[in-house]
Amino acid sequence: MESYKIMIADDHALIRQGIKSIIRQGEGLEVIGEAADGEALLELLKHNTPEMLILDISMPKLNGLEVLDLIHESHPELKVLILTMHGNSQYFFHAISAGAHGYLLKDESDTELLPAIETVRKNQTYVSPHLASEVTNQMTSAYRDKKEIPVIQLTLREKQVLRLVVKGQTSKQMAEVLCLSPRTVDHHRARLLKKFKMKNTVDLVNYVLQNSIVMPE
Repeated sequence: MESYKIMIADDHALIRQGIKSIIRQGEGLEVIGEAADGEALLELLKHNTPEMLILDISMPKLNGLEVLDLIHESHPELKVLILTMHGNSQYFFHAISAGAHGYLLKDESDTELLPAIETVRKNQTYVSPHLASEVTNQMTSAYRDKKEIPVIQLTLREKQVLRLVVKGQTSKQMAEVLCLSPRTVDHHRARLLKKFKMKNTVDLVNYVLQNSIVMPE
């Protein structure tokens, strides 16, 4: 019987080693590659085609959510299980909206990684036990009140601008970092205020920090 091929992306070698050790305990599972950052992962995916990707959020160069944005169209059949330390439900909603099929906290991986892999493999969405109650309550409340699920869709460029806004950079500074014109940066900033329904930058920064919306670099 052909093995089920899995790829791992995490910037900590010890974490990758631990994930592989757990996967070896599963029947018919095989790790065919691993990457320490987002760019290395994208390069690896050009030459290898796994059936599942176990992906960290906090990685250098390109974080997990940025990677998700890039591979969602190029690898539509690829199952993605997020394995992260971030236990805030906003991260969960962002990951799922970006195309992830499951979300597991690293603290739970010893007992939950294999069940999570099996759940996602069966085309079902896996939710970390730590987040399950909170996510269910938010979705139920949103449905009852006829609101949208609490996640705001951002483009990759908007995420980059938002991250720099939170750092307190001016439009001119952002333009230099992102190789854009200050006018284009101002356009993205205006769109961010509109999407988050905020009147000014101070309110925007306070909101995203309080709700853990700015993603790690």
